[in-house]
Amino acid sequence: MKGKIYNILKARFLVNEDATKNWRFIVFLIILAIIMIANTHRFEQKVFKIADLSDEVKELRSEFVDRRSQLMKLKMESTISKKMEARGIFPSQVPPVKIKVKQPKEKSFFQKLWQ
Repeated sequence: MKGKIYNILKARFLVNEDATKNWRFIVFLIILAIIMIANTHRFEQKVFKIADLSDEVKELRSEFVDRRSQLMKLKMESTISKKMEARGIFPSQVPPVKIKVKQPKEKSFFQKLWQ
């Protein structure tokens, strides 16, 4: 038992005659570790990008809400009438009247024929 531990600590399994199997396995483990590290790195980059984009979406949404409230204030009748008074245009005192246009009835084929 003491000799086996001593051989492992001296790394004799890397230099004896069947060491090629051990080296292949070690190289495989190193390549696997590199792939895992690269995968983790790419995952973290995507997480940071998602966080940045979500912050940008929140900023744009708040800006949109602010602009929409400004637009609603500008579209109000009182705001428009104040701006038009400076130009000499005043709101009408007479309420608007709805105009209805009556469409003439279409004549049937036979009525058109006998005209």
